[in-house]
Amino acid sequence: MTESTPHVLLGLCAFTHDSAAALLIDGHLVGFAEEERLSGTKHDRAMPHHTVDWLLAKYSLSVDDVDDVAYNFEPARYLPAVLPAPAQLLARPRRAAQRSRSFLKVAARTHRRLGELRRWFPHATVRAVPHHRAHGLYAFAASGADHAGVLIVDSLGETETTTIAEARRDPDGSLHYRQHEALTDPASLGYVYGAVTEHLGWRRGDEEGTVMALAALGDPSRFRTVFTEAVRLTDRGFTVDARLIALRVLSGRASRLTAEFRERTCPPRHVDEPVTEVHRDVAAALQERTEAVMLHLAHRARQRTGASTLCVGGGVAMNCVSIGRIAEAGFTDTVAVPPAPGDSGTAIGAALDTWHQRTGKLGTGAEHACYLGPAFTDVALPEMPSSGLHVRRVPNKVRLLAEKLADGTIVGVFIGALEAGPRALGHRSILASPLDPDVVDRLNATVKYREPFRPFAPVVLADTATEYFQLRQPAPYMSMAVPVTDQAHQQIPSILHANGTARVQTVEAEQHPFLAEVLREFADITGVPVLINTSLNIKGKPICGTPDMALECLADSGIDALLLEDRWVSAP
Repeated sequence: MTESTPHVLLGLCAFTHDSAAALLIDGHLVGFAEEERLSGTKHDRAMPHHTVDWLLAKYSLSVDDVDDVAYNFEPARYLPAVLPAPAQLLARPRRAAQRSRSFLKVAARTHRRLGELRRWFPHATVRAVPHHRAHGLYAFAASGADHAGVLIVDSLGETETTTIAEARRDPDGSLHYRQHEALTDPASLGYVYGAVTEHLGWRRGDEEGTVMALAALGDPSRFRTVFTEAVRLTDRGFTVDARLIALRVLSGRASRLTAEFRERTCPPRHVDEPVTEVHRDVAAALQERTEAVMLHLAHRARQRTGASTLCVGGGVAMNCVSIGRIAEAGFTDTVAVPPAPGDSGTAIGAALDTWHQRTGKLGTGAEHACYLGPAFTDVALPEMPSSGLHVRRVPNKVRLLAEKLADGTIVGVFIGALEAGPRALGHRSILASPLDPDVVDRLNATVKYREPFRPFAPVVLADTATEYFQLRQPAPYMSMAVPVTDQAHQQIPSILHANGTARVQTVEAEQHPFLAEVLREFADITGVPVLINTSLNIKGKPICGTPDMALECLADSGIDALLLEDRWVSAP
């Protein structure tokens, strides 16, 4: 790296679920996207070729220009699990041996993948970054805080599952990051939640949110004892009981729950079987225990770090009800969840860590950044695209969109740069009026094709949010479910879930001027500055990252129209 040549650093989440890539130029984050949004394969596990090609092309770079590649797993850190604990060998020798071999296999596979990256980027230094460190640095950088506790809770990062760290940024940009505590597998809250999700008939690693929604309809007391035994609180966190939750083997074919768990709850539900009371009650008990553990961990992080800001990352951070409970508890001033708290975001975190190792500084550009992906502002569309759709340019898209929404039209929105993370935040969204009493049923049945008990998230102007939601802080990334006010109960009951909460997104004009204008126009027409916001996709498909994907979504769903930049696309 010379004074005149920019330093090019690529962060990767690859060869695993939710592959993604991030680009830092001279330590500044200039782009990020999940591969699924460009490939069309949900939770894409492939090397993120589409995303890397887009990032390099945007800045007129080639693979030969890349100085550093940061990868989000470190192979050697799998090895402690290769030697089984004596208690595991004594209790379940065959399962312990399978587990040992699986961790050794994954360590070797990760080592080979680093070799593949070195061949793909022949002039770059390829560096493996500990998974939880990547999570933590991204969560801290995205928060914009100068001092924070960092709580990472996921299924597995090498052998770690739960970590508490403290992060501090000096005025000169120097970073100090210290991990205070770590829990290792088999103590994994993400593993437990995924195992029960699969047991209840939904896809592990994809549909945990469905189980969280179902939980609001159940009675947790029925199976409370089972889950209290399965996940026991300790002074330093929690443990998981192998009598109920099977010891992890790194294989998609390995069972995750024991015969005793099944006997004490219910048989596995097939995806085509009806959802009954017992399934609702299992989900409710699981969610209740998850919230209790997350509150316990958050309090522990506050005690260990003394920080008034708590950054939360990892897959379990997507459990918005738990995050809402932590925020509501009030033992920390701010709870900050980044836009992409799951594994995809570790592409950014790995890059930030590599920049820190080089310079001692925390990279820039991640603070409050969400809209980091490709934009298609100059896309060319024929007047009559496929499926008999009609296209016309609109001179005032804000006013038209607000009027159509007020009339009950359900509109897909594809505008600006692609957002990061699992939730659409206004650039790749489906918007609808919350004043229509039938809107939730219509969205679930004819637009999203998903379970009728699934709720939809409201988006609201930040300066009016407390009129409708019991918020202690902004919620720009739809990361927490909070109770609603009496005014929301009366005016917009469609945004309420069965537990009396809503997963809210607050909008500031500085971050999202277009959506803020639409909300203001909608409020001028209806008197309510709130819309329903869900992702531009149908069940089983990723959020639409390209115009072609958006047009396909319009053709294959019950969306009434699509606003694609300044084009209104609808049936003639």
